[in-house]
Amino acid sequence: MTGALMLLGALALGAPGQITVTGPAGEAKVPVRKDPGGAPVIAAAPLLAALGGTVRLHEGWADVTVARQPFRFLVGAPLYLFSSQLQTLATPVWMVRDTLYLPFQFVSEIIPYFLGERYRYDARSARLEDITGKPAPAKAPKSVVRLPNGLRAGHVVTIDPGHGGVDPGNPGTYFPRGVREKDVTLQVGLLLRDELRERGVGVRMTRTTDTLIALGDRGAFCTAACDLFVSLHVNSLARRRGYTEVRGFETYFLAEARTEEAARVAKMENEAVRFETGASDGPMTGGLDFILKDLQLNEHLRESARAAELIQKQLGTVHTGDNRGVKQAGFMVLTTARRPAILVEMGYSTNPQDGRYLTSRVTQRRMAAAIADAIVEYLKDYERKTGGAEAGAGR
Repeated sequence: MTGALMLLGALALGAPGQITVTGPAGEAKVPVRKDPGGAPVIAAAPLLAALGGTVRLHEGWADVTVARQPFRFLVGAPLYLFSSQLQTLATPVWMVRDTLYLPFQFVSEIIPYFLGERYRYDARSARLEDITGKPAPAKAPKSVVRLPNGLRAGHVVTIDPGHGGVDPGNPGTYFPRGVREKDVTLQVGLLLRDELRERGVGVRMTRTTDTLIALGDRGAFCTAACDLFVSLHVNSLARRRGYTEVRGFETYFLAEARTEEAARVAKMENEAVRFETGASDGPMTGGLDFILKDLQLNEHLRESARAAELIQKQLGTVHTGDNRGVKQAGFMVLTTARRPAILVEMGYSTNPQDGRYLTSRVTQRRMAAAIADAIVEYLKDYERKTGGAEAGAGR
């Protein structure tokens, strides 16, 4: 919070009373104002008129186009989308009556950064200059570094071994003595890390030791440079008739649960929050948080579902249990990931066969290799859909 206030203060102190926008049509003076919090903002209409851009308001979003490049601002929030990537702002986008105000940061940082081949901002003279004097040329194709497996270099995946520390996960009814869910997820997670690295994929781990990471903090490991968030877990059932006979694997993505079983699994995994001691804010309850959740869901639902399908398919080639399919449910750990995110239930600790399968080093490695193959296939699939232009660059 202090850092954000310092940034806002610095922007306010460094902002001029007006800026000069230069381009093919000449120069235009655009005033810089302050929002209710004292942060510098610029009215969108005169700015975009000077830039030859456009703005369209639609369902709480402001779609701004500059040099044929689209920026989507969430009105009332310090957030925008560029190239399908959620970004943060120093201050919220502000709407007063019919006037839309954009943060001064859009002129001083965002346009020069993303459109640097065309625009340059000089802070000393408070000038945003079109350095081409003509429409931005198409970008020349960059040389693409390909790995031996055909995947573009630079991808990053976050691996989240579920539970940890004081949170043991489920007790592991048919695991060896002393082994709990948290141990199995970490063992497979580390193997998956190694398998992905062998395939040229960068990996971030939410944990590499027996420690507790708050559910609300795990998704933050998958930042803008991350392509996929994968959370590993082990299923279990409460004692009831025939409960030890149920076995198999299933993969989830974030959406409203469609079955009682999916809701049960999500509730079981979400109960891990009781082990936290104030390190996280817990479940999202604020209005903006729900907007963020919906945004993440809308932007990445399809990719998450695709990744889940591929992982489920590959696990089916090595797992001896039942293929229980791809499902959806409201897992708290997935709500905080701002990238495509899935959760894998690798088997049932309450089933004797699954218990042995999940704790064998040989079969753990087979699972890790299968999941890694599926992730590579998912990343290649995404590259094909986007032409590879954004893959591996925190799209």
